[in-house]
Amino acid sequence: MELLDKIQKNYSESDCKVLMEAYNYAEEMHRGQKRASGEPYFTHPCAVAEILVDLGLDAPSVAAAFLHDLIEDTAATEEDILKRFGKEILTLVDGVTKLDKIKYQTHEEEDAENFRKIFVAMANDVRVIIIKLADRLHNMRSLNFLSIERQQRIAKETLEIFTPLAGRLGISQIKCELEDLCLKYLEPEAYEFLVANIHQELIERNNFVQFVVDQIKEILKESNVKGEVIGRPKHFYSIYRKMKKHDKPLDQIYDLTAVRVIVNTKEDCYNVMGKIHDRWKPVPGRIKDYIAMPKVNGYQSLHTTVVTNFGQFFEIQIRTYEMHKMAEYGIAAHWKYKENKSSENNFDARLSWIRDVMDWQGSINESRQFVDSLKNDLYDKELLVFTPHGKVISLPLEATPVDFAYAIHSEVGNKCVGAKVNGKMVALNSVLTTGDIVEILTQQSSRGPSWDWLKFVKSGSTKAKIRQFFKREMKEENVKTGKAMLEAEAKRKGYNLNELLTENSFQKLSNKLVFSSIEEMMASVGYGAVSVNQVIFKLIDYYKKEMPKPVNVVDTGKIKTPAGSVTVEGMGGLLVRFAHCCDPVPGDDIVGFVSHGRGVIVHRTDCPNLKDLDKNRLQPASWTGNLDAEFIAGLKIVADNADGVMVFITGELAIMHLSLTQINGRVNKDKLVEIDLKIILNKRSDIDLLINRLKKDKRIIDVFRTAN
Repeated sequence: MELLDKIQKNYSESDCKVLMEAYNYAEEMHRGQKRASGEPYFTHPCAVAEILVDLGLDAPSVAAAFLHDLIEDTAATEEDILKRFGKEILTLVDGVTKLDKIKYQTHEEEDAENFRKIFVAMANDVRVIIIKLADRLHNMRSLNFLSIERQQRIAKETLEIFTPLAGRLGISQIKCELEDLCLKYLEPEAYEFLVANIHQELIERNNFVQFVVDQIKEILKESNVKGEVIGRPKHFYSIYRKMKKHDKPLDQIYDLTAVRVIVNTKEDCYNVMGKIHDRWKPVPGRIKDYIAMPKVNGYQSLHTTVVTNFGQFFEIQIRTYEMHKMAEYGIAAHWKYKENKSSENNFDARLSWIRDVMDWQGSINESRQFVDSLKNDLYDKELLVFTPHGKVISLPLEATPVDFAYAIHSEVGNKCVGAKVNGKMVALNSVLTTGDIVEILTQQSSRGPSWDWLKFVKSGSTKAKIRQFFKREMKEENVKTGKAMLEAEAKRKGYNLNELLTENSFQKLSNKLVFSSIEEMMASVGYGAVSVNQVIFKLIDYYKKEMPKPVNVVDTGKIKTPAGSVTVEGMGGLLVRFAHCCDPVPGDDIVGFVSHGRGVIVHRTDCPNLKDLDKNRLQPASWTGNLDAEFIAGLKIVADNADGVMVFITGELAIMHLSLTQINGRVNKDKLVEIDLKIILNKRSDIDLLINRLKKDKRIIDVFRTAN
């Protein structure tokens, strides 16, 4: 088997022993399982392991690749893996394992929480994400066996998260293949067109590419520079993106092939570029020096686009062998080229952005918000600006001086009061461009960042650091602000916050929004991590369903109400309450629900919440006594926004001698009028009579009962 031959060739005897044990154990545990393709499931972990072997990853990583699906898909446990393979391999396996024991409402929530877990594990060991990238690459290679819906969902997720992750780690081999596979499933027609046409285009241009390669080889020989010259076709997604960006057909995209020059030293790179520019004219604006200013993922190379005497354009990349290794393998080169100890600092620099992500991720409660912030910082589109001392800072496109300040240090951002760009004062929301020299003005007495900054900053880490400041530095003020906001909103909706926020309702809320205390919840509202409505709507919902109004305690199973009594069969001596969700009034058809610890709750039989209750705990109930006492009922009227509607409604109330206690009206998104009424009635039959009278008017679309 080719994989086992590669293992024997690339790893020590002791490593091979561990890898063969992992291979055999995974094969045993996956035995009998099939993939969607019908192949044995074990082919998947083998394929993932082979990708890692080709990248040069170490033995624990390859062993974890063999084992990465065991905990999720077989009877194997964490204890089994720990006992057989040790803590290091278990940690890698656990970092990649999905959170299959937790149930989420949507795929997005599940995926977001998985990504967050991966990043937490990756902060301790970056090999986790490399294994995950290899896992995703093989899954994308075999995506054709899934439904179209799943193909597109997985491809979209891959393009948004995994390809920029591979790019940020500098692993271009994986990044390019993932992008092409995503294009195949997200834009199948475009992909098939490129497959059918690019090969022919390359055949036609092959002589030209060979001419360019020969010319550059001649330049190297004349300059006494040793190196290689290679012509390579660009991958499909790169060509597709260029066609879309410039709105050009394929036959007008001239740089389908890039020529790569690989030499020994940095000085040779610049020398060769000068000689190439002597022979062919460079295209203005297309010369990029990523050696002096490396990309954020550590990529280094000289890029230039030149035009021949025949008017044809082509791109040339010039780099050293060391730069080429890093460009192809990125962070994986740390293991593939172990003899290069001088690259330790470069390796640490490549990991610094991961540590930065983990610094700010703790300030975000919701995993989906974490992923959205992460996406902003992942993409390789960037602008490079300078400090006054010449240090290069990489920022997302359209970044501002505030983004720059926080990229320097959190304290610089927190104390920022102004900025100079190229020596001139600018507004803090100004958009920076590549090459700008930025100076941040700070003041120790500054109270900190402004909430308004969140409206214009572009970096996810900047947004998180601003929120983190408000969370940590202004906790007491945030608690007061949050409490006041919640009290005001509760009052506006007709409730008291103390009535809504019980120990039971907070427990349910904390399960949804992950708060450890009421103070933390109020602080989160105060500094804007959670909206007021997120909290209030949930509390009102819990209150309506589980906290109806207490009425009385009786010994006979009957309670006195403002209009007569209620009898619930067989329930003498229990506390009886009216459900706040439907507010039964005398004459309504009713039923009693025997709750745990709160007595009997009386609902209208048409209450929508009954469908969620245990039918075995419902008891027949009925009204007795005088049913003609005064009570209040709520109505909602939906009507055309026409002249005279309100006059008609109030006129009907006057004719029936009914008094209003409250009226509210609004125009909804469909341009219809919604009117809420609270009316004093003496007879239950008056409700039905009023509804029937109102519905006779053609301007009235609907009328129905609401809770009081």
